[in-house]
Amino acid sequence: MAITRGFRFQVPNFREVFPKDLILMGEIEPLIKYNPDRNAMPEQRRDFDPKTGTGTGLLMWKANVTDPTELKANRASFALWFIAEVVPIPQAEESLPGMRRLVVEGLMAEPKIAGQGDFKYQSYQFYATGIAGDNSGAKGNRPVADKAA
Repeated sequence: MAITRGFRFQVPNFREVFPKDLILMGEIEPLIKYNPDRNAMPEQRRDFDPKTGTGTGLLMWKANVTDPTELKANRASFALWFIAEVVPIPQAEESLPGMRRLVVEGLMAEPKIAGQGDFKYQSYQFYATGIAGDNSGAKGNRPVADKAA
């Protein structure tokens, strides 16, 4: 099969997927690698797969977001991962304490299976390269699909 596990496809129009934007809940945090040793120092994850040698090598950041257009409550909130060397900074004002509207740039989606047992369904892991209106230096990184060889 030509599409392998871990394939991310570009989403050219953010508004087609999230017509009412996203709601950022809390802060954007570093995405930490899993380490079975609880006493080990936490290490931030990078966008690189050593098995295949693919990825940008940039740092990864995690944002907990909610899609206001999703009708099913258990699918409305999810983790959005940013691929950028510096943390993206949202520019929108807080609408409620700890909640901001969010429009991302460089949106990518990776298909995955979610749910458990007989109640599995198709879902997506979303990635982004930056936030609209951010001038912190996080934007401008090329997405995975555009990385030069």
